[in-house]
Amino acid sequence: MKFGGTSVENAGAFRNVAAIVKSAVHSQPVIVVSAIAGFTNSLLKSVEKAIAGDAKGATRSLDSDLARYNAIAKELLNTEGAATFEQTVGAARTEIRQLHKIIAAHPVTSPPLQDEIVAFGEHLSSQLLAAVLREIGLAARYADARRCIRTNEEYGNAAPQAATNEAARAEVLPLLQSAKIPVLGGFIGSSDKGVTTTLGRGGSDYTAALVGAALDAREIQIWTDVSGVLTADPRVVPNAKTIPVLSYQEAAELAYFGAKVLHPKTIQPAIDKNIPVRVCNSREPKAASTLIVSESESTPQTVKAIAHKSGITTVQITSARMLGAYGFLRALFEIFDRHHTAVDVVTTSEVSVSLSIDDAGALSRLIPDLEQLGTVDTEEGRTIISVIGEGLRSTPGIASRVFSVINDINVSMISVGASSVNLTFMVDEARAEEAIKRLHRVCFEEELERASSK
Repeated sequence: MKFGGTSVENAGAFRNVAAIVKSAVHSQPVIVVSAIAGFTNSLLKSVEKAIAGDAKGATRSLDSDLARYNAIAKELLNTEGAATFEQTVGAARTEIRQLHKIIAAHPVTSPPLQDEIVAFGEHLSSQLLAAVLREIGLAARYADARRCIRTNEEYGNAAPQAATNEAARAEVLPLLQSAKIPVLGGFIGSSDKGVTTTLGRGGSDYTAALVGAALDAREIQIWTDVSGVLTADPRVVPNAKTIPVLSYQEAAELAYFGAKVLHPKTIQPAIDKNIPVRVCNSREPKAASTLIVSESESTPQTVKAIAHKSGITTVQITSARMLGAYGFLRALFEIFDRHHTAVDVVTTSEVSVSLSIDDAGALSRLIPDLEQLGTVDTEEGRTIISVIGEGLRSTPGIASRVFSVINDINVSMISVGASSVNLTFMVDEARAEEAIKRLHRVCFEEELERASSK
């Protein structure tokens, strides 16, 4: 059972989580918890201050967040428990202060030390939640996730290694066998040398899936602040509905193309072990949830959801040297590999390649290398829209239905067929919300209206 930052943002949220865990105690739950909402961002900003030489200011900037932890402890724990946890918070502040000093004096040390600092959000949340669970009579025990998740040394975005399975089992199984509830921080791991690493933003989902796979769990539950995976982003479509069942492939495409309820990497360990993933709402535990399984049936309207990702930059490389040549695409993607820039969508013609990136940080360095291959044009402020559902490729008329609804909105980089469950295209960011609302209406709302009128 994984609980995200908004699920533990204050005392009331911790109380909700404790009630949810208590209701599942007979299922031998293993708990993975994130830092309280906003704290990871604060920790990252503190590292930036330290790199700039302001070690004192870096540590002081965290005081309000650390006070939030103490306030939650005072409200939910007995006097002794709250005092003990306050000591834990004080010790954490002292350690963070020392790390800030080292970074300020030697900024080159920041990558591994940044992970060490950022991990404190999860350390504190998991120790506090374990104490809150004990307060209501549950046999909860804090378990250090660094002893479970073994990774490479790519600080800030570490990749789990095969040793994770054995390490997680060795750390967690003895607790389960003695009827204890293990509580781990998500998002963090350690290298072979024992140095703290992090799995990248949203990595707590990934931790839950890795531990669940290692333990052959019956189910991996992701508890968040919405009722499952929705048919569209509720900030764009307020009446978006919960999708009851998704296939792994549908969920992976949704996660990759912008459905923030689930981290894209979460799905793979579940696929490897064929473990269902359930997405639930920690604020409304009895509300609808989404179950993600190996296969799901296509729905009558075929489309299950509409995902989108904004802030996209498109890059077009045009060169007559592509014509009938081989090796051009390899050379092109080697440039993106060299600059550690991931590509989302790719379309090609005889003499040009268009692709999209959501991290344009390396663009100024990328362009000179790309210009060695041909003419380069870029466009910022684009949005990827993905229409997702099992059976898209084999259902006649889907493309016509989609594009006729937005025939007055300019569409580019259409990709269909690369996945059997995904039709993807690009629009200008300024018209993205309008396009999504129209698509949702024709794919879901009109379908429901027709069904209810029969």
